[in-house]
Amino acid sequence: MSVNQQAHTGPPYGQPQPGYQGYQQPAYGAQSLPGVPQSQYGAYNGPMPGYQQPVPPQGSLRALPTSGAPPPASGASHPSGHLAYSQFEHGDVQNGIPASAAPMQRPPASQPFLPGSAPTPVSQISTFQQYGPPPASVQQLRNHMAGMTIGSTAASAPPPAGLGYVSGSFSATGSGLHTPYSASQGPPPATVSEGLPLAQPPFPGHTVSTQRLPAQVPGFTPPPPSTGVGPSSYPPTTGAPRPPAMPGPPLPGQTVAGPPSSQPNHVSSPPPPPPSAMAGLHPGPPMSGLHGPPPPTHPPQPGYQMQQNGSFGQMRGPQPNYGGAYPGAPNYGSPPGPPPPPKRLDPDSIPSPIQVIEDDRNNRGSEPFVTGVRGQVPPLVTTNFLVKDQGNASPRYIRCTSYNIPCTSDMAKQSQVPLAAVIKPLATLPPEETLPYLVDHGESGPVRCNRCKAYMCPFMQFIEGGRRFQCCFCSCVTEVPPHYFQHLDHTGKRVDFYDRPELSLGSYEFLATVDYCKNNKFPSPPAFIFMIDVSYNAVKSGLVRLICEELKSLLDYLPREGNMEESAIRVGFVTYNKVLHFYNVKSSLAQPQMMVVSDVADMFVPLLDGFLVNVNESRTVIASLLDQIPEMFADTRETETVFAPVIQAGLEALKAAECAGKLFIFHTSLPIAEAPGKLKNRDDRKLINTDKEKTLFQPQTSFYNNLAKDCVAQGCCVDLFLFPNQYLDVATLGVVPYQTGGSIYKYAYFQLETDQYRFLNDLRRDVQKEVGFDAVMRVRTSTGIRATDFFGAFYMSNTTDVEMAGLDCDKTITVEFKHDDKLSEDSGALLQCALLYTSCAGQRRLRIHNLSLNCCTQLADLYRNCETDTLINYLAKYAYRGVLSSPVKTVRDSLINQCAQILACYRKNCASPSSAGQLILPECMKLLPVYLNCVLKSDVLQPGPEVTTDDRAYIRQLVTSMDVAETNVFFYPRLLPLTKADVDSDSLPAAIRNSEERLSKGDIYLLENGLNVFVWVGVSVQQGLIQNLFGVSSFSQISNALSTLPVLENPFSKKVRSIVDMLQGQRSRYMKLIIVKQEDKLEMLFKHFLVEDKSLSGGASYVDFLCHMHKEIRQLLS
Repeated sequence: MSVNQQAHTGPPYGQPQPGYQGYQQPAYGAQSLPGVPQSQYGAYNGPMPGYQQPVPPQGSLRALPTSGAPPPASGASHPSGHLAYSQFEHGDVQNGIPASAAPMQRPPASQPFLPGSAPTPVSQISTFQQYGPPPASVQQLRNHMAGMTIGSTAASAPPPAGLGYVSGSFSATGSGLHTPYSASQGPPPATVSEGLPLAQPPFPGHTVSTQRLPAQVPGFTPPPPSTGVGPSSYPPTTGAPRPPAMPGPPLPGQTVAGPPSSQPNHVSSPPPPPPSAMAGLHPGPPMSGLHGPPPPTHPPQPGYQMQQNGSFGQMRGPQPNYGGAYPGAPNYGSPPGPPPPPKRLDPDSIPSPIQVIEDDRNNRGSEPFVTGVRGQVPPLVTTNFLVKDQGNASPRYIRCTSYNIPCTSDMAKQSQVPLAAVIKPLATLPPEETLPYLVDHGESGPVRCNRCKAYMCPFMQFIEGGRRFQCCFCSCVTEVPPHYFQHLDHTGKRVDFYDRPELSLGSYEFLATVDYCKNNKFPSPPAFIFMIDVSYNAVKSGLVRLICEELKSLLDYLPREGNMEESAIRVGFVTYNKVLHFYNVKSSLAQPQMMVVSDVADMFVPLLDGFLVNVNESRTVIASLLDQIPEMFADTRETETVFAPVIQAGLEALKAAECAGKLFIFHTSLPIAEAPGKLKNRDDRKLINTDKEKTLFQPQTSFYNNLAKDCVAQGCCVDLFLFPNQYLDVATLGVVPYQTGGSIYKYAYFQLETDQYRFLNDLRRDVQKEVGFDAVMRVRTSTGIRATDFFGAFYMSNTTDVEMAGLDCDKTITVEFKHDDKLSEDSGALLQCALLYTSCAGQRRLRIHNLSLNCCTQLADLYRNCETDTLINYLAKYAYRGVLSSPVKTVRDSLINQCAQILACYRKNCASPSSAGQLILPECMKLLPVYLNCVLKSDVLQPGPEVTTDDRAYIRQLVTSMDVAETNVFFYPRLLPLTKADVDSDSLPAAIRNSEERLSKGDIYLLENGLNVFVWVGVSVQQGLIQNLFGVSSFSQISNALSTLPVLENPFSKKVRSIVDMLQGQRSRYMKLIIVKQEDKLEMLFKHFLVEDKSLSGGASYVDFLCHMHKEIRQLLS
């Protein structure tokens, strides 16, 4: 039938379909019917169990168009009497396979069906709509596929360049319905072959373990594990023909001319397998008139067998949501209608992050990770493991995208795998691991290579009896200073090898000499200056009083060196609105003195003596000041604030005191008062998805870039705490914190009762954490590669030195390397990260981290030693920087393209030959598609309507200095079923995948992403659990306003609170607790983090994206 013709209404549901007289028709989803033998293959698209094969048509039929009718409109209804399934019923057997990466609409839960409303087909570019010969080439085939898109555009609009899936739901005329088979419907109509490779031996080599298959079926051997994601693991059923969808016997002389498939010679559907292959099927007469050899009984194709009937094959199965006429509807002389869509790709058959994380924990969590061997891939960041430093830096300090790098730049370009290291120089170690040793070489300072200035490390080669050493980075030979000389043993090692950290360990510190200090003089201890906004909003919300109360006790916890009695850090205080108030808190004063600077255009510090003081000496004066500030400004009516002059004031104070330090600025509103750095409100949501969108991420004035440069030169780091009630321009205010190595914390719509706990925890941690000042970092590499690009919160005045006014234990710097020569497999590649900084006691130090990597001439070795979590960390940072200069869509497309190239290169060069219908992923990159999709759907690259411009700028800056563990949980949040927690053990319940269909309404779940902790409560949770956790007697009484869980004396409450505390302890920021009740308005926010599902802002589901990636890979390969 023509796709533009009105479809004929099918017979009433609940009656056997014409053409199938006398067959019992099994239920959808393989529910068994009484008296029907149970088939193990019920849920797949092969012949349905429980009926005999009908006598096939003699002669041949024309090919069926595989799609043509529209997908269900969002309001599409189900037939009455057909049990609709919600996500809580058959979650895994929803119909429609995303064979193009078109996003899938889930069938609506249940709505009445209006009898007589036939679907109106829309003119639609279908997969194969020709009735003549098949397309001549793969190219034509691709063109067919390229035309398919589901979007909110007109039905036959071409897809946007480069993206195979489009946001929005499909709008079509008519009800556009195709229903899943109900118990009363007939078996699916005949289709032409679905693109299954017919005979393929399992490929040798590269067998890679994959996840567990779904529960094993009796009498069926699961395929051997490997990397392929291929067509169905049940070859016998998929190739089997379906009885034709015709009201009567077919006309003689019709043949099935099948479109091309990935089978040899484009054969059509083969005859059904022998009865023994299908438990529960009655043997039927053989099919005649269908050309093609019977399928050989070959072992199942190894690989990620996607149970989805080969719609990864060249000839795609029907597209998701492209219904045909009603399945089994009479066609009255027109060509047979298209087949119903095959079932959705089973989410359990595709790579699961949870499974990969669990396997790594089980395999690598028990043994310590010993760093003595070159090029070892460490355990995943999600695994708890101990590190023993034996010559390479711990993965807590450095993680690489690959631990085996290509020997040549051509090979690196071919693979497209970025070579990058994520470095966290001051990372906190667990108590069981030893901090880096501090080495003091006296006045001569550390021993270094004469030419490249690399520091002494375990890879330096001592020669001539120990009198000289050859540099492992540049091969230059340097004299060993007399005081450092030591004899060599019979293996060429120095005899003091184990006594010197720099010869035997990957990470260590040197005490720097005066030559490493500014102006050749040792630094003074740093200072902390607290700068508090006292405008109307800050005072009225209770913020000013809260900060002053907290500082009274917090000042006793300033960071200090290990054995010091008290901190060496001095403190100062400033308050501001349109003008600045400085306070003299000199210990000899009875009361603090206030000095006001109202000329903000020319900022100066009105006092030197008494502004920066020792906390213990001035304790009473400081306490008095902190009591007075809230009272002084209690009646303020000043709403306007300045911002840049506040930073300038802090900078001038540190200059005058000749020390480095940190400004803690507590700020509430857009600085619109007349002053340098004044800003205007430029928030404009209309710019989203336009070429001007990038301006939303750029600062609106260059003033702050220049100010940041001055701050870095002085070692003035800025930490900014924001409390906005409206647009604040984080993109501009964040420039100075970002470029000085500082942090931004944001508490939108701050409310004392709900947000104070989170703010105070953040403030305490921020003030107490280890931090280095006036820091410069340089990364040296051995000949053949060099550091070319850097990502993070820092400033660079040249191409090699990363400068940071402050660097704390949470910040990372990501470094990308490129080849500038050939590498050799024998010598490998070396990195040395050297960080020069001032400790919080004022001591100048060098922290050194060394790492040795392998080099390879075979691409397979590169792919075998990659780290996907680190790769995603790098790609996210690369993309988040890209939005500053390119349209967001361009950034998204280039990410997809790069990952498709990485996987296509593997497929072409490393995987054994197999059908193009299989998606084959490298074992250690099998999560690349799911994680990449999470990055693409993130708020920066694809914002939902509720995401503000400030949120996006904030997230963009935050992610840029995250470590690998933080990006891992940020992009793929952790989802724990709390009701499954064992109250008697310390362990966490096993995590589950981030999808709504994994949630049960009788359970309580916790989801965390490093910024928020959601506790989701299902509508059917037992009353006793609600009472135990929330202290209320029913679901309706649970309050959304809770910012902490109530402290109740029962095992479940204690267990859940201990889980939350444990997770809070693992994160660098205090996560906001959000209680979400099922079907509540907050549930939309929660669902945004169920990243395997389709997002409201148009992001693809994991299943759809995997299909899209497969399509992209195949286009590259052809």
